[in-house]
Amino acid sequence: MTELSNQQTLSTPMTNIDDRSELLARLAAEAADERKGSDIVLLKVGDVTVLADYFVLVSGYSKVQVRAIARSIEQKIEETMNLKPIRSEGFAEGSWVVEDFGDVIVHVMMPQEREYYGLESFWGHAARIPVGEF
Repeated sequence: MTELSNQQTLSTPMTNIDDRSELLARLAAEAADERKGSDIVLLKVGDVTVLADYFVLVSGYSKVQVRAIARSIEQKIEETMNLKPIRSEGFAEGSWVVEDFGDVIVHVMMPQEREYYGLESFWGHAARIPVGEF
C-alpha cells in the first residue's frame, strides 16, 4: 500500500485509487460536490496533452459560489494531500477560477463562461472519468 493510500480517510469509491493524479482529481470533484457544484466532469487529458493528467470542470451559479467551490477544493486538497495550487487565477472576478495543482487543473466556472469557452468540446477527445456519488 502506498503512503497516500494509508492517509486516505475518504469515501469508499476513492479508497482503492492508486494513481495520485486521479486521487487529486477526485478529491477536487468531491470538494466541489460538497459546495453544491454542478455538472462536475473529470477529463483524463494526460494522453492528449502535457499540460496536466486531469482537468476537473465544475459549474457554480453565482460568483460567490464559484469562489466558495474553489476555496473548498483548495482546502480539501491541502488537508488531505498537503498540496497547495501552483497557481490560482480568477478569484477577484469570480466567474471563472482556475487552480493549477500540476497534475490536475481545476476550472470552476459560471454556466455562461463554461458554455462560451466549451472546454468539454475542446478536449472532447480526452476520456471522461465517471464521478459517481460522493
